[in-house]
Amino acid sequence: MIEKAKNHWLILVILAAAQLMVVLDSSVVNVALPAVQHAFNLTSTGLQWVVTAYTLTFGGFLLLGGRAADLFGRKRMFLIGITLFVLASLIDGFAQNGTMLIVLRAVQGLSAALMSPAALSIVLVTYREGHERNTALSIWGSVGAGGAAIGVLLGGVLTQYLNWRWNFFINIPIGITIFIAAWRLLPIHESEEKNNSLDLPGAISVTAAALLLVSGIANAPTNGWGSAATLAYFISAAVLLTFFIFNERRAKRPLVPLDIFKNRNLTGANLVLFPVVASMFSTFFFGSLYLQNVLGYDPVRTGLSFLITPVVIALTATNVPRLVKLVGFKPIIVAGPLFIMSALLVLAHVPVDGNYFTNVLPALILLGMGGGMSFVSGTIAATSGVKPTQAGLASGLLNTSQQIGGSLGLAVLTGIATSAAASYVTHLTTLPTKLTPLMAEVEGMHAAFYTGSGIALAASIIAFFVIKAPKKD
Repeated sequence: MIEKAKNHWLILVILAAAQLMVVLDSSVVNVALPAVQHAFNLTSTGLQWVVTAYTLTFGGFLLLGGRAADLFGRKRMFLIGITLFVLASLIDGFAQNGTMLIVLRAVQGLSAALMSPAALSIVLVTYREGHERNTALSIWGSVGAGGAAIGVLLGGVLTQYLNWRWNFFINIPIGITIFIAAWRLLPIHESEEKNNSLDLPGAISVTAAALLLVSGIANAPTNGWGSAATLAYFISAAVLLTFFIFNERRAKRPLVPLDIFKNRNLTGANLVLFPVVASMFSTFFFGSLYLQNVLGYDPVRTGLSFLITPVVIALTATNVPRLVKLVGFKPIIVAGPLFIMSALLVLAHVPVDGNYFTNVLPALILLGMGGGMSFVSGTIAATSGVKPTQAGLASGLLNTSQQIGGSLGLAVLTGIATSAAASYVTHLTTLPTKLTPLMAEVEGMHAAFYTGSGIALAASIIAFFVIKAPKKD
């Protein structure tokens, strides 16, 4: 552990602000999606990639970023990451077509993958394991869980009063401010190891595997789930993933030393947060479309509608460390996904002529409670007992599980929603009306939310059987 500076809480503020910016960019474009679709004439699948390109490259290269933080210095990698992030955001704001926008979103994700694990690993080595670190992680968890909802609000304001491009331009002044503060205040950290080599074959193979898997799922409604094209995507992803595991066993300096998974709670927490985020992503994506396309909300009103979620997350997350002291983290990580499941079940019944206060608000409150419980307790479980030399790796794994889970979850649920909507139209027995497109869209959302609730339930079951309660002193 590094010697703690007098301004260590200010350091936490800087790191949390950087993480907030990273998390915001995974959701800030959600409210702007209709405007982006209109500007570039994107299909539903293309629109999904505006979100997925960021989260997928973010998650795919997080392991590399976490390893790089341990090998080349946490402060150095943090500053490099935020510099690239600001530059990518600037160019992204000037995108001239959908392809350019999606490619640059991927570059943003790569930059975030260098910055985020470095920031979390600094937190892990700055605070002593126990209540002090748990308190710091509760703040970190609040940022991670609440950032998505805050991003929806910010995206609404920027889209309605300025332009959807300002969803990217806003990162420039914020990023420059964080860079200057980090340059002056973050402690210097050198390599944890003498041999500074990176496992590029491992990083490329696991990222390509995730990319092919998401692509296969995203295109399955069009190509057919049993088509040769879809099977080719899935088989290629499986081959690359097999190569990744084989490579990690043989590499002298593996990207992921597989013995880290001997830490049962680290493994369990990653297995839990993967489906948690997979289920939660659908709320902000489909929720934004429901409020705007179905209920006719403008971007700002849509963003304000989601504001309750980060408020509840913050209230919940700040109290989780106290609950952990009383009952341990296992009961909390088991219960959190159940609240998320309940939220999605509420949303699975939203009607075409729905009302925000009766059909949406209760779900957003439940989602905030479940998110605050799941992210904070999951982070505590995943990082307890981790060696300082593997702090970057542990944080990279944790973030990877969440980002890849979000990417895959959104791809799966979007595919299910598209298929359900098409099936609804196909099986209509009455003449189409002007409400038919909206009814089909809502029917697709119902299918996605029901599936998401099942995924959240699976997360709770995994937590119950895998997470091990620590022994009391």
